[in-house]
Amino acid sequence: MSDARQLSAMESGRARRGRTRARHALILERLEERDFVSVKELSRQSGLTEMSVRRDLMALEADGLITRVRGGATRRQVGEPSRHYAASAQRNSAAKARIARAAVGLIPPDAITFFYSGSTVAKTAASLNEDLRSSLTIVTNSVPIINEVTTWDDPHLVAIGGTYLPAYMCFVGPQAVEALQELSADVAVVGCDGLSADGGLTTPHQLVAEIGTTLVNRARHTIVVADSAKVGRRGFTPIAPVEAIDVLVTDEDADPNEVANLRARGVDIRLT
Repeated sequence: MSDARQLSAMESGRARRGRTRARHALILERLEERDFVSVKELSRQSGLTEMSVRRDLMALEADGLITRVRGGATRRQVGEPSRHYAASAQRNSAAKARIARAAVGLIPPDAITFFYSGSTVAKTAASLNEDLRSSLTIVTNSVPIINEVTTWDDPHLVAIGGTYLPAYMCFVGPQAVEALQELSADVAVVGCDGLSADGGLTTPHQLVAEIGTTLVNRARHTIVVADSAKVGRRGFTPIAPVEAIDVLVTDEDADPNEVANLRARGVDIRLT
């Protein structure tokens, strides 16, 4: 491509992103004024099709800014997160949103799906399209995901209880592990604090790791969602060895040497 065409393409991309940001800002502004906005109203005000409006709402929901409901959207309805969880969710939020959307495409319809705790896993659940929301069976110990799924129409949700861990906004402990050991899933969507070819999946908290280990062991297929800051990092407590990972979805800033090492160990890596 010539320099002139490259410049034109870049300018076109910036203009498109600018228009998208303006539409998203308008939706958030409307929700500051009242608790609910409808797809029809937003379509009429913006001149976009209702399908385009729904795509905007899905993107905002994936970023944790709104909650989609039948016919439109409301202000975010999940409980106030802990400082630890909120800080984690804000780090690399754009990359996490891209990772979540890419991971959704790897989940087959009608699957029984484990969702682990963590902000990127929660974004993946929030990014599920309408077809998957109506066909998947969601099994999770994550409070943000439980709050998310209960806003859907007729969800298939199995909520795992136990001892509540506020910093991670999830349930852990013997009761949670025992409940999960009675279940099996087609897919586990798992996050982590660290992932390396030598150290596998890791996390700082032993009780959180115990849940992750159980999910991976009880699922036929494991999808790891982790932004590039986690790739190459070795955390405190192991969740699972690298051989247990089928697919890693991460962003293009991941350490290329570590990506090559993980691929050499048999991990299918998708860069967003």
